[in-house]
Formats: sequence, structure tokens, C-alpha cells
Amino acid sequence: MATGPRGLMAPLVLLLLGALAAGVAATTGFIKSPLSQKRLTQDSVELYCEAIGNPIPEIQWWFEGNEPNETYAQLWDGARQDRVKINATYNLHSTSTIYIANLTSDDSGMYECRASNDPDRNHLSKSPKVKWIRSQANVFVIERPDIKAQVTIDSGSLVLSCNMTAPSLGIDGHEWMHGDKILRTDKDSSPFTSHTIEGKVEEHSGIYECVYKTSPEIKGQVNISVTPQVVAYKKSEHGNEGDTGVLTCKCSSFPPVKNWIWSKSGQEAIVNGSGRHIIKSSGNKTELRILKLSIEDDMGDYHCNATNDQGVGGAVINLRVRSRLAALWPFLGIVAEVLVLVTIIFIYEKRRKPDEVLDDDDGGSAPLKSNATNHKDKNVRQRNAN
Repeated sequence: MATGPRGLMAPLVLLLLGALAAGVAATTGFIKSPLSQKRLTQDSVELYCEAIGNPIPEIQWWFEGNEPNETYAQLWDGARQDRVKINATYNLHSTSTIYIANLTSDDSGMYECRASNDPDRNHLSKSPKVKWIRSQANVFVIERPDIKAQVTIDSGSLVLSCNMTAPSLGIDGHEWMHGDKILRTDKDSSPFTSHTIEGKVEEHSGIYECVYKTSPEIKGQVNISVTPQVVAYKKSEHGNEGDTGVLTCKCSSFPPVKNWIWSKSGQEAIVNGSGRHIIKSSGNKTELRILKLSIEDDMGDYHCNATNDQGVGGAVINLRVRSRLAALWPFLGIVAEVLVLVTIIFIYEKRRKPDEVLDDDDGGSAPLKSNATNHKDKNVRQRNAN
């Protein structure tokens, strides 16, 4: 038979639910209690608490620090210079979450979730008949160790490295990550770890993480920064006269683009909303729309230039504008081919008629030759008969 708080939780919940269904007052009980956690300075922590009762109980959060003379103090939403966020809902039962951002060593201590449904629970002079029930969790905030990260180039390869100074936690291994992708993993306990990337710097820009397998995990960040590597969606774009032309450029390199500028060869930068030009830029992508394309004014090379903390980069797109009648050229070509073919056939048939008359005369003399042959054969037979 299960014992302890977890073993008693299920019967308690069933008892409270039965009391609620019967419509009678029921004492408060916890469905979920906060769990103790370890965190690093500058990290965040979230504690969760859930209680049930009739009427629905109120939930409060209290804190007791590690200092000898420090006593419990109630926490509220916005406390500790707005680093504390408390969210509570009261629907059938009570739920509450406390979130603390940018942790410091002073945030270490005992966090207590208190619940009560006694009407006099917050009275200034009366003591509540039903005392507040409590569930506690310890939060240990550990000083974040310093990690020195760097990028070096060795024989055409990129070498990323992290070195943890004065490690205070046991290391069970390392991981190297780029976004959600794991690049390498090991079980080395050294405070130093490295990862080698083959290829040019421009091809591998981005944010890389060295992850130390400790409790809690410690992460260092290595940045490969380059000037914007701008790529045109299409190097050559085509549009029909009077339609809207769309030119697009993108840049996925790191650091992100701060500013996009469009211009046409030999002209000043295009201002968004000026004339027939509309520019839409969002992060690593920019788009230039040209309304009512003109053959005389809009054909040519367009430059999309991007700027980030490392410098400037750009790409060129050639825009060609076709006449409104361009769509008819294939049809007109087919019509012309049919006309030429009909003309050739007509001329051929006209030149062929005299030959057909001669063929008819030759056909009329053919029976004479046949008869002569027959007479000859007849004479031959008569001679044989004699």
C-alpha cells in the first residue's frame, strides 16, 4: 500500500471531489505541489501549484531566504523590481504559477505555496478557522561560471572553442549545437571543449552553443559574424508592361540585417512609397514592388544592399519589361507559319497541273501497246499451230 504524500494524494482528491459533487463544504487540498529546482544566476525559474476545495481556495506565494534572521514574506506580481510574475486562475479549482526572471543569488531559498478557502483567511483581527495549508520547494541559485569562447581559423578550417574558468559543478560531457541541431557530443569531463568546421567563414555564420553536461546545464555562446551575404531570389525578373513587378532579396547570415536599401543603376536610393515603388523589408528579407511597369522607365539593373554590424553586402537583379502584345507573338507566329504553309501548298499544286495532263495522255495510249502485244502473241500461236 502506497504511503507518504504521493500515496495519500489520490484518496484525498477523490474525497474532495466527492464533497464538491455533494455540494458540501470541503477542506482545501493540493493536487499539484511545487518542485525544488537548481538554477544558475541570470536564468529563470517557474513553480507551479494547484489546489482544490469548496469553496474554491485562494493561493498565495511566500518566500523565506537563507539568511539566519530572514522570515517569510509574501510575494506579489511585480515584486523584486518586476522580476516576479504570478498568474492565478480560479475555475472549478485553483491554479497558480510564479515565474522569476534573471535570477540572483539572493533568490535562493524556500518558496511556499499557501492555500485556504476560509472566509476569514485574510481578516486583520480574526484568526481563520481553517488554517492555510502549505507546500514548499527549495530553489538553489548557483553562481554562473565564466566561459571564454572564441573562433580561430586554422588551415582553412574554423575552430570554435569554449573554456570554463573555475568550474564549480561536475562535468559529464559536452555538446555543440547550432540552433536545434546537435553537431557533436562527447563524455569528456574537461572544462575545455572545441569543434572544427570545414569551409569558408561566410558559409557558416551564426550562433553556436557549447553545452556542458552539468546539473543544471551550463551553456556558452560562440558567434561567427560576417558581412551580409545577400542573395537575389531571381537574378533576372520579367514583367509585362502595365503589370506589377516584384524583386526579392534575402540574407540568412549573422548578425541579422539592420537596414535594407534599394537603388537602380546610376540613380539615387529608392524611397519607400515614392512614385510607383513600394518596399517591404522584414529581418532577412526585402521586397521591391514596382506598379504599372514601363518599358522606358523601369528596365535595368536593381541593387538590393544590406547593412549589419560587420559591414555592407548586396546583390543585383536585372528587370526586363515586355510589351503588352508580347503574349500575342506566339499566336501571330503560328498564324504566319500556317499562311506560309498554305501558300507553299497552293504554288506547288498550281505548278503540278500540266504534269497531270501528260499523265492522262500516256494513260490513253497504254491499251494500244497492250493490243499490239496481244496480236503478236496471236501470230506466234498461229505459227506454232502450222
